[in-house]
Amino acid sequence: MEQHAHFDYIIIGCGLAGLQLALKMSEDVFFSEKRIALIDPSEKNNNDKTWSFWEIEPSHWNNIVSKSWGKASAVTSTENISFSLKPYKYKSVRAIDFYNEAKKQLAKHPHFQFITETVTSVQAITKPTVTTENNTYSANHIFDSRIPESFYKNSKKHISLTQHFKGWVIKTEKDCFDEETFTMMDFRLKDDEQTTFTYVLPFSKNEALIEFTYFTEHLVSEDTYDGFIENYIRNYLKVDHYSITETETGQIPMTTFPFYKFNTNHVTKIGTGGGWVKPSTGYSFKHTEKKVSIIIENLKLNSTPSKGLFKRRFWFYDKVFLKVLKDDNHKGEWLFGQFYKKNHPKIIFKFLDEESNFWEELKIMQSLFSWRFIKAFLKTL
Repeated sequence: MEQHAHFDYIIIGCGLAGLQLALKMSEDVFFSEKRIALIDPSEKNNNDKTWSFWEIEPSHWNNIVSKSWGKASAVTSTENISFSLKPYKYKSVRAIDFYNEAKKQLAKHPHFQFITETVTSVQAITKPTVTTENNTYSANHIFDSRIPESFYKNSKKHISLTQHFKGWVIKTEKDCFDEETFTMMDFRLKDDEQTTFTYVLPFSKNEALIEFTYFTEHLVSEDTYDGFIENYIRNYLKVDHYSITETETGQIPMTTFPFYKFNTNHVTKIGTGGGWVKPSTGYSFKHTEKKVSIIIENLKLNSTPSKGLFKRRFWFYDKVFLKVLKDDNHKGEWLFGQFYKKNHPKIIFKFLDEESNFWEELKIMQSLFSWRFIKAFLKTL
């Protein structure tokens, strides 16, 4: 590796956003003569997370989907809300399968280069430059997935919660799961008056991901997650004999922090570092796919890559939702319960995909009608 190599594009981070962007570039003849580097300290050889999403039509991700579901449930303290997802399917992708597929596809294109190094700084005042612990690289444009340092210093000035969780993949001795139905949220097991829920993805009749999740300001210890997961398996699933085959943890910022302000003419923030994770839910897989497509079209039009990445009214809806959870964190069960109980799954998914129209959004808002919601709405205005 030459010490001062130049690329047309540098992508910092080989996570979901970085690899989706690279894959989209590899599929478009416009980028066939461009030199593109992907820089990450990890070779992405571990299954460090699970991504889930919904869609109507089969997509090019189908070959790495580990499991899909046509039915779901949302469980509150008082009722079990079961519903068909038609015309959607809920799908799950293991990170390791995504990483391996992305690396396999990109290996077919010699103009892409993987660099396993840690980025220490980026500067774009004069010539866009990426410095790592070992080398310096320049580019015409840099796509940076790292969360800005300013977020850690100033997130308290904005509405900020964290979706944090731990999950166990377990295998049971006996068949005990309905493999056609996943549990979106089960609120019966709580940690005091906080918004917490259990998420269950059954991969087969005797294998499932059991995940305990918080939507809160503060984190908890590993033992706390483990205790709630064990409690749920024993007392709610009524399973005594099982083995843990995998574990995963995660922390997703749910925030109104203005990540978009860190985009410049020469540097575009992507992924979590670009505010691409939907603030009210934490979902990112399909949102990333859409934003990557926008960036590709902007590049081909010689426009600013970050142009048109965000829809202002959905940002407002997310802000109101976060305000309710911030001020009245115990209201999470009621809020999500109303959301799933009073709205058709098709409208729910269109709304979460930011594809709904005004009247569908009005119906969503009416289903969440309460004094706390009105108060949060007015404060957000």
